[in-house]
Amino acid sequence: MTHRVVDFELPSGDEEGMHTTPERGLHQHGSTRSMNSAPPAPPDQHRRTSLVVTHAPSETSLFDFGTINKGTAYRQIRRGRKQSILSRRGWSNYDPSSRNIRVGSTFTDSSATEETGLINKSLSVDSDVIPEEEGTAWEGLVEMFTENKINYLFVFIPFAVWSHANKWSDGSIFILNFLAMVPLASMLGVFTEELAAHTNDVIGGLINATFGNAVELVVAIQALLAGDYRVVQASLIGSVFSNLLLVLGMCFLFGGMKYAEQEFIAQGAVASISLLAFSGVALLLPGFFGGEGDDSKDDTATISRLAALLLIIMYGLLLWFQLKTHVNLFQGDDDTLALIPFSWALTGLVVITAIVTILSEFLVGSIDGFCTEFNLGRSFVGLIILPVVGNAVEHISAVSVAMKDKMDLALGVALGSSVQIALFVLPLTVVIGWFTGREMTMKFPQFEVALYLMSVIIVSMCLSNARSNWLEGSLLVSLYALIAVGIYFEKDLE
Repeated sequence: MTHRVVDFELPSGDEEGMHTTPERGLHQHGSTRSMNSAPPAPPDQHRRTSLVVTHAPSETSLFDFGTINKGTAYRQIRRGRKQSILSRRGWSNYDPSSRNIRVGSTFTDSSATEETGLINKSLSVDSDVIPEEEGTAWEGLVEMFTENKINYLFVFIPFAVWSHANKWSDGSIFILNFLAMVPLASMLGVFTEELAAHTNDVIGGLINATFGNAVELVVAIQALLAGDYRVVQASLIGSVFSNLLLVLGMCFLFGGMKYAEQEFIAQGAVASISLLAFSGVALLLPGFFGGEGDDSKDDTATISRLAALLLIIMYGLLLWFQLKTHVNLFQGDDDTLALIPFSWALTGLVVITAIVTILSEFLVGSIDGFCTEFNLGRSFVGLIILPVVGNAVEHISAVSVAMKDKMDLALGVALGSSVQIALFVLPLTVVIGWFTGREMTMKFPQFEVALYLMSVIIVSMCLSNARSNWLEGSLLVSLYALIAVGIYFEKDLE
């Protein structure tokens, strides 16, 4: 429940009546019409008082502040899906004491019809949420891999490895590894959430903060170690463009096709936009103050590294705000569900990360040949194509919950991912380059920084009224298409 204080003026003598007969006044159906039509009292009889109006929170909003935490939003989405699995498989009817099955802190015995639906009837069980019966845990693992049809792309993994081992054309290697990494990115997010489900809110938040954009980070590190700094820069800023414009725009567009207007909590969205604007200023500094002479490299690198450290510190403060000092503003549903044991989740996370690391090396090594074979610029591949690898499944999830009128969750995925890349992944690559002797800087092409800042400004305008519609969605998607057209004709910069 939230409270809002409304100040108004009462004529002399009426305040006591209001306290003695609370059913009168504002609590009557026709009270508003009566108060508006009543003649005003003389000025000298006005006295200022206040009334606390209590209202229930919106059913579609789980957070008081809004979701600027991608991990929190994704956890709510995953929780709804796991509820559906438990209900469909009938696991909610198991007796934990007799079958020794512990699949979550609560079970539902009614169908979960929405991805973020709430439990209507629950049965309390052991809070360790570790299934002890191997068969059930194994079935849960199978459900995790088969719940999403995009995981059928796993069939491309052996072909991706075979193509590299047998030195196929770079175009074939790139395409096969690209397709193989899409489901890997999906399962990386699933195992991350399963691991976080076995921990408390703070540890779970840190796990999501670390592995939330692991695919983008791994691809960027592989390109960094290969000395392809342009691909590093393009892939990371392209991920921000993809989440900020394409994903958010499609959420507004498809949600607006089903609902004339959708509301969300603006406070968290504005905070996200402010953080993205802050990162935009950091991108401007190396170009403005790094210099253009022979000694400019040292100045540019120094400025970039200092800016990167400040961005990471800001990201740490954001986590402290979300997980420590203002944790009550970001809490959704407290019930936590897990389908597999902690050891299985940890093993799956390590194995998937290792496979992503190997395939990303093959992917990065084939970019130049792929660009030559298909006559594409490396900037276009980095900004437009590579972001699809890490974001495809999250894009689908965000649009799906937006069409269910859960716009706060959709914003949490789109804006939260953008913030995580801009304030953590991008500066971290600069720091890693610093310690590995690579001259990775934050000196982006100035027109890309300008497009970045203009995108932030336009998105902030669309979010300013805490409402969305399909027209705003079409605007953001069209802006992304415009940027893609411009990047397609960009001359590669060495």
